[in-house]
Amino acid sequence: MNKCAVILAGGEGKRMKMNKPKPLAEVLDEPMLKWVINSVKKAGIEKICIVKGFGKEYIEEFVKTLDFPVETVYQAERLGTGHAVMQAKAFLNENSGSVVILNGDAPFMDSDTIKNSFELHIADNNAATVISAKVDDPTGYGRIVRDENGNLSAIVEQKDADEETAAINEVNSGGFWFDTEKLLSVLDEIKSDNKAGEYYLPDALKLLLKKNEKIEAYTAESSDTVLGANDPAQLKELEEIALNKGYRC
Repeated sequence: MNKCAVILAGGEGKRMKMNKPKPLAEVLDEPMLKWVINSVKKAGIEKICIVKGFGKEYIEEFVKTLDFPVETVYQAERLGTGHAVMQAKAFLNENSGSVVILNGDAPFMDSDTIKNSFELHIADNNAATVISAKVDDPTGYGRIVRDENGNLSAIVEQKDADEETAAINEVNSGGFWFDTEKLLSVLDEIKSDNKAGEYYLPDALKLLLKKNEKIEAYTAESSDTVLGANDPAQLKELEEIALNKGYRC
């Protein structure tokens, strides 16, 4: 079964008080991006593409330290997650089958979650499978909206959520499995007609649902899969979690 990974690593670490891309901020002396790559490799995925943006030269130097090949593509303007994936179209066209798309600054996205969500994705013949988690405080995350039968009907970003939707505690981890061909069929149809003026990758799900494609959400066992850091205090919290729970890169 062919599978590949696209890892989004174009974010700026301004609030981290660092001049490198945010995914290169370290947890237990290893860049968050390396944690994600290691999980992808442990999940049996060999073909990896990193979308670089801010400070792309630092990502290029980081990739040289790896002892296996990783492709990179450049997102010149940061116009959202959908736009980032658009930059990897050539990579996707070369790698048929399934693709997992992950955030490079979510270090606790573990290999078991990646593997188990893939198994559901394939077993149910899904066009897309969202990796979700249930959290105590969903502020800032895209909410998983389900219909009366428990089926996924939408992902609504924080900026676009009404009061009822904002109260949902099942959130998007930022991790997705897609049938690669079906993702490519809707990728260029994603619009930026939202409050942020960005191209959201979850909008690919709306487009697939309109085509009556099957989409599910796999709920990760640990809410830690969604965790990231936007400032030094949050980065310290990640370190404490890793130490307390025995997480290793």
